[in-house]
Amino acid sequence: MARAVDDYALLVALVSEQRQVSRADLARLAGLSRSTVSLRVDEILKTGLIRESGNGPSTGGRKPVVLTINPEVGVVLGVDLGATHCHVAAADLAGDTLAIHSGAVDIGEGPVAVLNEVLRHCAGVLEACGRTTSDVLAVGVGIPGPVEFSTGTVVRPPIMPGWDDFVVSEYIGRLFDAPVVVDNDVNVMALGEYVERGQRDTSLLFIKIGTGIGCGIVSYGELHRGLDGAAGDIGHTRLPDHDDTVCACGNTGCLEAVASGAAIARQLRAEGRDVQLTSDVVRLAQSGDRDVMYRVRRAGEHIGSVLATLVNFYNPETIIIGGSLAALNDDLLAPIRGVVYQRATTLATRRFRLEITTLGWQAGVLGAVELARRAALSPDAVGRRLVPAQTEI
Repeated sequence: MARAVDDYALLVALVSEQRQVSRADLARLAGLSRSTVSLRVDEILKTGLIRESGNGPSTGGRKPVVLTINPEVGVVLGVDLGATHCHVAAADLAGDTLAIHSGAVDIGEGPVAVLNEVLRHCAGVLEACGRTTSDVLAVGVGIPGPVEFSTGTVVRPPIMPGWDDFVVSEYIGRLFDAPVVVDNDVNVMALGEYVERGQRDTSLLFIKIGTGIGCGIVSYGELHRGLDGAAGDIGHTRLPDHDDTVCACGNTGCLEAVASGAAIARQLRAEGRDVQLTSDVVRLAQSGDRDVMYRVRRAGEHIGSVLATLVNFYNPETIIIGGSLAALNDDLLAPIRGVVYQRATTLATRRFRLEITTLGWQAGVLGAVELARRAALSPDAVGRRLVPAQTEI
């Protein structure tokens, strides 16, 4: 039974990955016999997850029937939750967006108040595309703090008072008879960038630079979370000569405490400037304020020194810079690039690309949709749909 379910899940994954594929191609890609693939595909068709969509090109004989993911079988929801914002999208199973709702939240109000607002937006996007909660196949959620991915539990988040040990997946799951997967917001953004770029990058790092600093790691299409979901937490990498700078984590000299948008705002306030938020830093820098621009460049140099280490260690194909400070474009990217190319090895930077995100705020919600879509097509989800649909395994 387990092996059979694995076969079904593999075939569904291949149909999703290939977009359009024949049974013969599935047999070749899956390493299964044509007869096995034919039987398995007939069972999967009963679940509604895939459908026959016309004929493909002939290779000399009869034109083969083409299989695709069935976008009409249900919807997935993607939630991008930040310190002050909430974006919720509904998409079909092929990943095409059907509706997006956005609104303001205050993450400091606690999980119940904030997640009730999230659920209100979920209801709104479902209504906008003519669907109900029973049509939801999976929900993906990005949270601006550390998350234990296996349970969907928030773990000691520095900017989310009252959220420690709160099981987000359980709370949202009370409304939906579907998987709810929760991840750190930077991981979700990295996944969104990967999908938007056509899933062509073998290794991609997404660096979010805003109120905090974090890194999402995608390797050959899979998010690397580490043992407990803490991979990529570069914001707490120690910088030399900053022992007098205390971080929210309790240590000193952390990159986030020195070079984030919140850190720059704090430095400016210490000089008597009325700068409260990262958005204030961006606005002043874009207006040409020399003092602010100097601090942004210094922050870029500090970030570049940490990224140079990552480039040497991981040798990524692409690093994408996002987050609210990314709105400064080359004013932020130039100092980062300068230090990375100065300190990383020639071999590691020979084909390496360093870019500013083109998705902006949409990276998070599109990544959350992809997180949900993958959950809806996971072996467990496919297995659950097969039970009532199959006649014999």
